[in-house]
Amino acid sequence: MLDFAAIDYETANNERSSVCSVGVVIVRDGEMVDSFYSLIQPEPNYYNYWCQRVHGLGYKDTDNAPLFPEVWAQIEPLIEGLPLVAHNRPFDESCLKAVFRVYRMDYPDYEFYDTLCVSRRRFPHLSNHQLQTVAEACGFCMKNHHHALADAEACAWIAREIL
Repeated sequence: MLDFAAIDYETANNERSSVCSVGVVIVRDGEMVDSFYSLIQPEPNYYNYWCQRVHGLGYKDTDNAPLFPEVWAQIEPLIEGLPLVAHNRPFDESCLKAVFRVYRMDYPDYEFYDTLCVSRRRFPHLSNHQLQTVAEACGFCMKNHHHALADAEACAWIAREIL
């Protein structure tokens, strides 16, 4: 796969619609050519301890952030015509569908691929198939794990190697 958009969300709480940040990396002809990152005011707008502990985001970060529809209006032209790739696709795809439902937006039925699923077949010897482990196996030194853009970059690197 040479053309795709790697995408990653962080959530504020256990509700899939509570996306509080998004990272997108655009790959064309096998090269990372563009990226996008934004904080998002989550819906519902509360943070639980465990999610905050994972990504470090909280109210102070997203109180003045745009709502999802404003952010998606910037992402949509970047990903037009591209399949989406995520590490653990069921999570990111369900977040996207949930937030589309919350804002009553028409979901365009994006084509999604999963680097986690493929990595389990490609690297059965790994101790786990977490993003940072698979990224390292693909030769990518991951920094700032659980920052949506850093995770999207790692996912894009993995996808270029194994999809």
